Amino acid sequence: MTDSPALTDPDDMFDAASLRLTIDLQALADNWRDMARRSGKARTGAVVKADAYGLGIEDAGEVLYRAGARDFFVAQPEEGATLRHYAPDARIFVLSGVWPGMESAIFQHDLVPVIASEEQLAFWMSTVADYGDHPCALQVDTGFNRLGLPLEEALELASDVSRPASFSPQLILSHLACADDPASPMNRRQMETFRQLSAAFEGVEASLSASAGIFLGPDYHFDLTRPGIALYGALASRSQPMATRPVVTAQARVLQIREAQAGQSISYGATHSLSRDSLLAIAAVGYADGYLRNLSGHGVSLRQTGLPGANGFIAGRNVPVVGRITMDMTIFDITDLPRGTVQAGDYIELFGANIPIDEVAHAAGTIGYEMLTGLGLRYQRRYIEAE
Repeated sequence: MTDSPALTDPDDMFDAASLRLTIDLQALADNWRDMARRSGKARTGAVVKADAYGLGIEDAGEVLYRAGARDFFVAQPEEGATLRHYAPDARIFVLSGVWPGMESAIFQHDLVPVIASEEQLAFWMSTVADYGDHPCALQVDTGFNRLGLPLEEALELASDVSRPASFSPQLILSHLACADDPASPMNRRQMETFRQLSAAFEGVEASLSASAGIFLGPDYHFDLTRPGIALYGALASRSQPMATRPVVTAQARVLQIREAQAGQSISYGATHSLSRDSLLAIAAVGYADGYLRNLSGHGVSLRQTGLPGANGFIAGRNVPVVGRITMDMTIFDITDLPRGTVQAGDYIELFGANIPIDEVAHAAGTIGYEMLTGLGLRYQRRYIEAE
Protein backbone atom coordinates (compact mmCIF):
# COMPACT_ATOMS: atom_id res chain seq x y z
CA MET A 1 0.00 0.00 0.00
CA THR A 2 1.41 3.39 -1.01
CA ASP A 3 1.32 6.18 1.55
CA SER A 4 -0.51 9.30 0.48
CA PRO A 5 1.79 12.28 0.07
CA ALA A 6 1.71 14.70 2.97
CA LEU A 7 0.79 18.33 2.40
CA THR A 8 3.97 20.36 2.87
CA ASP A 9 3.51 23.40 0.67
CA PRO A 10 2.18 26.24 2.89
CA ASP A 11 -0.23 27.45 0.22
CA ASP A 12 -1.60 23.95 -0.29
CA MET A 13 -1.96 23.48 3.48
CA PHE A 14 -3.79 26.79 3.80
CA ASP A 15 -6.13 25.97 0.92
CA ALA A 16 -6.92 22.55 2.42
CA ALA A 17 -7.35 23.68 6.02
CA SER A 18 -10.67 23.53 7.82
CA LEU A 19 -9.68 26.57 9.87
CA ARG A 20 -7.65 29.50 8.53
CA LEU A 21 -6.07 32.61 9.99
CA THR A 22 -4.86 35.34 7.67
CA ILE A 23 -2.53 37.70 9.53
CA ASP A 24 -1.78 41.04 7.88
CA LEU A 25 1.68 42.05 9.02
CA GLN A 26 1.51 45.30 7.08
CA ALA A 27 -1.54 46.28 9.13
CA LEU A 28 0.37 45.36 12.29
CA ALA A 29 3.26 47.63 11.31
CA ASP A 30 0.87 50.44 10.36
CA ASN A 31 -0.94 50.11 13.70
CA TRP A 32 2.36 50.44 15.56
CA ARG A 33 3.20 53.58 13.59
CA ASP A 34 -0.23 54.98 14.42
CA MET A 35 0.31 54.35 18.12
CA ALA A 36 3.78 55.90 17.87
CA ARG A 37 2.22 59.02 16.35
CA ARG A 38 -0.41 59.15 19.10
CA SER A 39 2.32 58.76 21.74
CA GLY A 40 3.72 62.16 20.78
CA LYS A 41 7.15 62.81 22.28
CA ALA A 42 7.23 59.49 24.12
CA ARG A 43 9.03 56.51 22.64
CA THR A 44 6.74 53.64 21.68
CA GLY A 45 7.34 50.05 22.65
CA ALA A 46 5.37 46.94 21.77
CA VAL A 47 3.74 44.32 23.98
CA VAL A 48 4.15 40.87 22.42
CA LYS A 49 3.32 38.61 25.37
CA ALA A 50 1.03 35.59 24.94
CA ASP A 51 2.64 34.78 21.58
CA ALA A 52 1.93 38.31 20.34
CA TYR A 53 -1.68 38.04 21.49
CA GLY A 54 -2.05 34.71 19.72
CA LEU A 55 -0.69 35.79 16.33
CA GLY A 56 2.90 34.56 16.55
CA ILE A 57 5.73 36.28 18.40
CA GLU A 58 8.32 35.44 15.73
CA ASP A 59 6.57 37.11 12.81
CA ALA A 60 5.03 39.91 14.87
CA GLY A 61 8.28 40.67 16.69
CA GLU A 62 10.30 40.85 13.50
CA VAL A 63 7.78 43.15 11.78
CA LEU A 64 7.44 45.45 14.80
CA TYR A 65 11.22 45.67 15.08
CA ARG A 66 11.48 46.59 11.39
CA ALA A 67 8.74 49.19 11.91
CA GLY A 68 10.89 50.87 14.56
CA ALA A 69 10.06 49.33 17.95
CA ARG A 70 13.11 48.99 20.18
CA ASP A 71 11.40 48.28 23.50
CA PHE A 72 9.41 45.07 23.84
CA PHE A 73 7.42 43.61 26.71
CA VAL A 74 6.89 39.89 27.30
CA ALA A 75 5.46 37.98 30.24
CA GLN A 76 7.99 35.16 30.56
CA PRO A 77 11.73 34.75 29.88
CA GLU A 78 10.99 32.01 27.33
CA GLU A 79 9.09 34.55 25.24
CA GLY A 80 12.00 36.94 25.50
CA ALA A 81 14.50 34.29 24.43
CA THR A 82 12.45 33.61 21.29
CA LEU A 83 12.02 37.30 20.54
CA ARG A 84 15.73 38.02 20.88
CA HIS A 85 16.39 36.30 17.53
CA TYR A 86 14.10 38.81 15.80
CA ALA A 87 14.91 41.96 17.79
CA PRO A 88 18.68 41.70 18.19
CA ASP A 89 19.46 45.01 19.88
CA ALA A 90 16.09 45.83 21.46
CA ARG A 91 15.40 46.08 25.17
CA ILE A 92 13.15 43.18 26.11
CA PHE A 93 11.37 43.59 29.44
CA VAL A 94 10.06 40.52 31.30
CA LEU A 95 6.92 41.58 33.14
CA SER A 96 6.82 38.60 35.51
CA GLY A 97 10.18 39.65 36.92
CA VAL A 98 12.78 37.12 37.95
CA TRP A 99 12.70 34.04 40.17
CA PRO A 100 15.31 31.44 41.09
CA GLY A 101 16.12 29.40 38.00
CA MET A 102 15.37 32.24 35.57
CA GLU A 103 18.61 34.16 36.02
CA SER A 104 20.64 32.25 33.43
CA ALA A 105 18.03 32.95 30.74
CA ILE A 106 17.89 36.62 31.77
CA PHE A 107 21.64 37.03 31.36
CA GLN A 108 22.08 34.74 28.36
CA HIS A 109 19.46 36.52 26.26
CA ASP A 110 20.08 39.99 27.69
CA LEU A 111 16.56 40.40 29.06
CA VAL A 112 15.44 43.10 31.49
CA PRO A 113 13.50 41.72 34.47
CA VAL A 114 10.75 43.95 35.86
CA ILE A 115 11.17 43.76 39.63
CA ALA A 116 7.77 43.88 41.31
CA SER A 117 8.21 42.82 44.96
CA GLU A 118 10.58 42.85 47.92
CA GLU A 119 11.23 39.13 47.36
CA GLN A 120 12.24 39.70 43.76
CA LEU A 121 14.35 42.69 44.70
CA ALA A 122 16.27 40.69 47.31
CA PHE A 123 16.84 37.83 44.88
CA TRP A 124 17.96 40.21 42.14
CA MET A 125 20.47 41.88 44.44
CA SER A 126 22.01 38.53 45.27
CA THR A 127 21.98 37.55 41.59
CA VAL A 128 23.86 40.59 40.34
CA ALA A 129 26.34 40.12 43.17
CA ASP A 130 27.16 36.71 41.66
CA TYR A 131 26.72 37.43 37.94
CA GLY A 132 27.69 41.08 37.71
CA ASP A 133 25.67 44.19 37.00
CA HIS A 134 22.69 43.88 34.66
CA PRO A 135 19.82 46.25 33.81
CA CYS A 136 16.43 45.86 35.46
CA ALA A 137 13.16 47.76 35.69
CA LEU A 138 10.95 48.47 38.68
CA GLN A 139 7.18 48.09 38.75
CA VAL A 140 5.23 50.09 41.34
CA ASP A 141 1.57 49.71 42.24
CA THR A 142 -0.30 53.02 41.94
CA GLY A 143 -3.77 51.67 42.63
CA PHE A 144 -4.29 48.55 40.52
CA ASN A 145 -3.46 46.19 43.41
CA ARG A 146 -1.85 43.70 41.09
CA LEU A 147 1.93 43.44 40.64
CA GLY A 148 4.22 46.12 41.95
CA LEU A 149 6.08 47.45 44.94
CA PRO A 150 3.84 49.53 47.25
CA LEU A 151 4.33 53.23 46.60
CA GLU A 152 5.75 53.93 50.07
CA GLU A 153 8.41 51.23 49.67
CA ALA A 154 9.33 52.48 46.21
CA LEU A 155 9.75 56.04 47.47
CA GLU A 156 11.92 54.80 50.34
CA LEU A 157 14.01 52.86 47.85
CA ALA A 158 14.44 55.95 45.68
CA SER A 159 15.75 57.98 48.63
CA ASP A 160 17.90 55.21 50.14
CA VAL A 161 21.46 56.41 49.65
CA SER A 162 22.74 53.11 51.02
CA ARG A 163 21.11 50.98 48.32
CA PRO A 164 23.63 49.01 46.25
CA ALA A 165 25.03 50.89 43.29
CA SER A 166 24.28 47.82 41.20
CA PHE A 167 20.57 48.50 41.61
CA SER A 168 19.97 51.15 38.99
CA PRO A 169 16.68 50.53 37.18
CA GLN A 170 16.49 51.63 33.57
CA LEU A 171 12.73 52.07 33.78
CA ILE A 172 10.00 52.52 36.35
CA LEU A 173 6.52 51.50 35.32
CA SER A 174 2.99 51.13 36.58
CA HIS A 175 -0.33 50.14 35.04
CA LEU A 176 -3.63 51.98 34.77
CA ALA A 177 -6.67 50.15 36.10
CA CYS A 178 -9.42 52.10 34.29
CA ALA A 179 -7.75 53.54 31.21
CA ASP A 180 -10.47 52.06 28.98
CA ASP A 181 -12.91 54.46 30.68
CA PRO A 182 -11.66 58.02 30.14
CA ALA A 183 -14.26 59.39 32.58
CA SER A 184 -12.93 57.37 35.51
CA PRO A 185 -11.37 59.62 38.20
CA MET A 186 -8.96 56.80 39.00
CA ASN A 187 -6.96 57.59 35.85
CA ARG A 188 -5.92 61.02 37.10
CA ARG A 189 -5.27 59.73 40.62
CA GLN A 190 -2.92 57.09 39.29
CA MET A 191 -1.25 59.54 36.92
CA GLU A 192 -0.57 62.02 39.71
CA THR A 193 0.77 59.28 41.96
CA PHE A 194 3.02 58.06 39.17
CA ARG A 195 4.25 61.61 38.54
CA GLN A 196 5.33 61.73 42.20
CA LEU A 197 7.13 58.43 41.75
CA SER A 198 8.84 59.58 38.56
CA ALA A 199 10.12 62.69 40.30
CA ALA A 200 11.58 60.55 43.09
CA PHE A 201 13.48 58.45 40.54
CA GLU A 202 14.92 61.47 38.78
CA GLY A 203 16.72 60.59 35.56
CA VAL A 204 15.06 57.17 35.24
CA GLU A 205 12.71 56.63 32.30
CA ALA A 206 9.03 56.21 33.21
CA SER A 207 6.18 54.27 31.57
CA LEU A 208 2.53 54.31 32.64
CA SER A 209 0.37 53.81 29.54
CA ALA A 210 -0.52 50.70 27.61
CA SER A 211 -2.87 50.95 24.60
CA ALA A 212 -5.83 52.57 26.36
CA GLY A 213 -3.66 54.97 28.31
CA ILE A 214 -2.21 56.37 25.10
CA PHE A 215 -5.67 57.65 24.17
CA LEU A 216 -5.93 59.55 27.48
CA GLY A 217 -3.48 62.13 26.16
CA PRO A 218 0.06 63.45 26.68
CA ASP A 219 -0.15 63.70 30.48
CA TYR A 220 -0.18 59.91 30.58
CA HIS A 221 2.59 59.21 28.06
CA PHE A 222 5.74 59.96 30.12
CA ASP A 223 8.90 58.60 28.41
CA LEU A 224 7.70 55.28 26.98
CA THR A 225 4.31 53.87 26.00
CA ARG A 226 3.46 50.18 25.84
CA PRO A 227 0.76 49.51 23.21
CA GLY A 228 -0.54 45.96 23.07
CA ILE A 229 -4.09 45.17 21.95
CA ALA A 230 -4.33 48.23 19.68
CA LEU A 231 -1.46 46.87 17.60
CA TYR A 232 -3.47 43.75 16.79
CA GLY A 233 -6.55 45.54 15.51
CA ALA A 234 -8.91 45.52 18.48
CA LEU A 235 -10.40 48.32 20.57
CA ALA A 236 -8.57 49.28 23.74
CA SER A 237 -10.66 52.17 25.03
CA ARG A 238 -13.99 53.90 24.87
CA SER A 239 -12.06 57.03 23.91
CA GLN A 240 -10.45 55.27 20.98
CA PRO A 241 -12.16 56.82 17.94
CA MET A 242 -12.07 53.58 15.99
CA ALA A 243 -10.31 50.27 15.95
CA THR A 244 -6.92 50.26 14.35
CA ARG A 245 -6.60 48.35 11.10
CA PRO A 246 -7.79 44.72 11.32
CA VAL A 247 -4.79 42.41 11.52
CA VAL A 248 -6.33 38.93 11.64
CA THR A 249 -9.14 37.27 9.74
CA ALA A 250 -10.45 33.92 10.98
CA GLN A 251 -12.35 31.59 8.65
CA ALA A 252 -13.92 28.14 8.98
CA ARG A 253 -14.83 25.68 6.25
CA VAL A 254 -18.49 24.86 5.68
CA LEU A 255 -18.69 21.09 6.09
CA GLN A 256 -22.30 20.57 5.07
CA ILE A 257 -25.41 22.41 3.94
CA ARG A 258 -28.59 20.91 5.33
CA GLU A 259 -32.29 21.64 5.24
CA ALA A 260 -34.37 21.56 8.40
CA GLN A 261 -38.09 21.96 8.88
CA ALA A 262 -40.03 24.43 10.99
CA GLY A 263 -40.51 23.05 14.49
CA GLN A 264 -37.31 20.98 14.44
CA SER A 265 -34.63 21.65 17.05
CA ILE A 266 -30.96 22.52 16.61
CA SER A 267 -27.83 21.18 18.34
CA TYR A 268 -27.24 20.01 21.92
CA GLY A 269 -30.06 20.36 24.40
CA ALA A 270 -32.58 21.04 21.63
CA THR A 271 -32.67 24.56 23.02
CA HIS A 272 -33.57 26.24 19.73
CA SER A 273 -36.60 25.33 17.65
CA LEU A 274 -36.88 26.62 14.10
CA SER A 275 -39.74 28.98 13.39
CA ARG A 276 -39.47 28.40 9.64
CA ASP A 277 -38.11 25.96 7.13
CA SER A 278 -34.39 26.70 7.20
CA LEU A 279 -31.12 26.21 5.39
CA LEU A 280 -28.19 25.60 7.72
CA ALA A 281 -24.43 25.71 7.18
CA ILE A 282 -22.38 23.48 9.50
CA ALA A 283 -18.91 25.05 9.97
CA ALA A 284 -15.74 23.39 11.24
CA VAL A 285 -15.13 25.60 14.27
CA GLY A 286 -16.03 25.27 17.93
CA TYR A 287 -15.03 26.17 21.42
CA ALA A 288 -11.86 24.06 21.09
CA ASP A 289 -10.77 26.71 18.60
CA GLY A 290 -11.54 29.68 20.81
CA TYR A 291 -14.94 30.23 19.23
CA LEU A 292 -16.53 30.47 22.63
CA ARG A 293 -19.64 28.56 23.65
CA ASN A 294 -21.05 31.88 24.87
CA LEU A 295 -21.35 32.89 21.21
CA SER A 296 -24.14 30.33 20.81
CA GLY A 297 -27.46 31.52 19.48
CA HIS A 298 -29.50 29.82 22.18
CA GLY A 299 -29.21 27.62 25.22
CA VAL A 300 -26.38 29.19 27.20
CA SER A 301 -26.73 31.42 30.24
CA LEU A 302 -25.35 34.55 28.58
CA ARG A 303 -28.29 34.73 26.21
CA GLN A 304 -30.54 35.47 29.19
CA THR A 305 -28.97 38.94 29.28
CA GLY A 306 -30.65 39.76 26.00
CA LEU A 307 -27.42 39.83 23.98
CA PRO A 308 -27.78 38.15 20.61
CA GLY A 309 -25.45 35.36 19.58
CA ALA A 310 -22.63 35.82 17.09
CA ASN A 311 -22.79 36.20 13.34
CA GLY A 312 -20.59 34.84 10.62
CA PHE A 313 -20.04 36.52 7.26
CA ILE A 314 -20.43 34.70 3.96
CA ALA A 315 -21.56 35.60 0.45
CA GLY A 316 -21.65 39.29 1.37
CA ARG A 317 -24.05 38.90 4.32
CA ASN A 318 -24.02 38.40 8.06
CA VAL A 319 -25.58 35.09 9.07
CA PRO A 320 -26.46 34.20 12.68
CA VAL A 321 -25.26 31.33 14.82
CA VAL A 322 -28.17 29.06 15.77
CA GLY A 323 -28.18 26.54 18.59
CA ARG A 324 -25.32 25.70 20.88
CA ILE A 325 -21.73 25.88 19.66
CA THR A 326 -20.02 22.53 20.16
CA MET A 327 -16.38 21.51 20.51
CA ASP A 328 -15.67 21.28 16.78
CA MET A 329 -18.72 22.66 14.98
CA THR A 330 -20.99 25.68 14.77
CA ILE A 331 -24.30 26.01 12.91
CA PHE A 332 -25.11 29.17 10.95
CA ASP A 333 -28.54 30.01 9.54
CA ILE A 334 -28.14 30.88 5.83
CA THR A 335 -31.86 30.77 4.98
CA ASP A 336 -31.94 34.41 3.91
CA LEU A 337 -29.21 33.92 1.30
CA PRO A 338 -30.21 32.95 -2.24
CA ARG A 339 -30.26 29.17 -2.72
CA GLY A 340 -26.99 27.86 -4.09
CA THR A 341 -25.01 30.88 -2.88
CA VAL A 342 -23.15 28.83 -0.26
CA GLN A 343 -21.68 25.42 -0.99
CA ALA A 344 -20.01 22.82 1.19
CA GLY A 345 -16.30 23.61 1.15
CA ASP A 346 -16.80 27.39 1.20
CA TYR A 347 -15.37 29.46 4.03
CA ILE A 348 -17.28 31.60 6.49
CA GLU A 349 -15.60 34.55 8.18
CA LEU A 350 -15.71 34.38 11.98
CA PHE A 351 -14.10 37.78 12.49
CA GLY A 352 -11.93 40.05 10.42
CA ALA A 353 -12.46 42.84 7.91
CA ASN A 354 -16.23 42.25 7.70
CA ILE A 355 -16.98 41.36 11.32
CA PRO A 356 -14.82 43.29 13.83
CA ILE A 357 -13.35 41.08 16.51
CA ASP A 358 -14.76 43.40 19.19
CA GLU A 359 -18.27 42.80 17.85
CA VAL A 360 -17.78 39.06 18.22
CA ALA A 361 -16.24 39.48 21.66
CA HIS A 362 -19.21 41.60 22.78
CA ALA A 363 -21.58 38.85 21.67
CA ALA A 364 -19.66 36.47 23.94
CA GLY A 365 -19.73 38.90 26.87
CA THR A 366 -15.96 39.30 26.76
CA ILE A 367 -13.22 41.41 25.16
CA GLY A 368 -11.08 41.19 22.05
CA TYR A 369 -8.05 40.28 24.17
CA GLU A 370 -9.62 36.96 25.16
CA MET A 371 -10.77 36.19 21.63
CA LEU A 372 -7.27 36.66 20.21
CA THR A 373 -5.27 34.94 22.94
CA GLY A 374 -7.74 32.03 23.07
CA LEU A 375 -7.29 30.96 19.46
CA GLY A 376 -6.72 27.22 19.33
CA LEU A 377 -3.96 25.26 17.62
CA ARG A 378 -5.95 24.00 14.65
CA TYR A 379 -5.86 27.14 12.52
CA GLN A 380 -3.60 27.08 9.50
CA ARG A 381 -1.90 30.44 9.30
CA ARG A 382 -0.96 32.61 6.35
CA TYR A 383 1.01 35.79 6.86
CA ILE A 384 0.70 38.75 4.51
CA GLU A 385 4.17 40.22 4.51
CA ALA A 386 4.83 43.85 5.33
CA GLU A 387 6.61 46.04 2.80
